Amino acid sequence: MTSSTVNYSFRVDREIKRQCEAMYNELGINLATAFNVFMRQSLRAGGFPFNVRLEEPNRETIMAMIEAENIAKDPDAKRYSDVEEALKDLKEE
Repeated sequence: MTSSTVNYSFRVDREIKRQCEAMYNELGINLATAFNVFMRQSLRAGGFPFNVRLEEPNRETIMAMIEAENIAKDPDAKRYSDVEEALKDLKEE
């Protein structure tokens, strides 16, 4: 009878591997089982089983973006015609 499994070899950072082995060991599984879980979840999700992003803003940046949006929508917010006017106003404060 032929085995339905295959051996697959790939390179991974030594420290990442060590950390993952320790973490999965605490969960009661080995790295090969974790990788199989990842692949099965990928098939179910039709891609990565988690969001893959280049960069996600931190909480402080998100709050600043919301504040900027609110200021832009506020009809009573002070407006400037050029950068020099805004800088002059900042120096006076």
